[in-house]
Amino acid sequence: MSATDTSTLRARREAVVKAHIRAEAIDHDVAAAMATFRHPRYDVPALGGVVDGAAGVDGLLHALLAAFPDFWLREGEYYHSEDTVIVECVFGGTQQGVWAGIAPTGKPMEVAAALFFLFEDDGLVCERVYFDHATVLRQLGTSA
Repeated sequence: MSATDTSTLRARREAVVKAHIRAEAIDHDVAAAMATFRHPRYDVPALGGVVDGAAGVDGLLHALLAAFPDFWLREGEYYHSEDTVIVECVFGGTQQGVWAGIAPTGKPMEVAAALFFLFEDDGLVCERVYFDHATVLRQLGTSA
């Protein structure tokens, strides 16, 4: 692949990631977030693993936004690898609904994270989210 082709592919992938983040964390538009995937899949190791397929991912995103109706994400650096766009970020919100089996606490949380957006060519096929779950639990006032 030429340098120009690589640059163009990286730009297309980054545009997909930015559209995904905007849909999920700014607009809170699950349908628009779902539309950024070629194949919807989330891998959240801190919460026990993989959610694969449109129905599961749609449910995951609706549950996140129901639990944290003020969910936000502040983007940091972007990094590109052969098939992945990595985004350093901080995300947070105030827990108003059940999340990951935790009853609503009404407390805010904020945590640093690394988001790995996995691609096949320019199609998003998975978002892998790494964050410190113990930090979130402490902030929500549950055991850590």
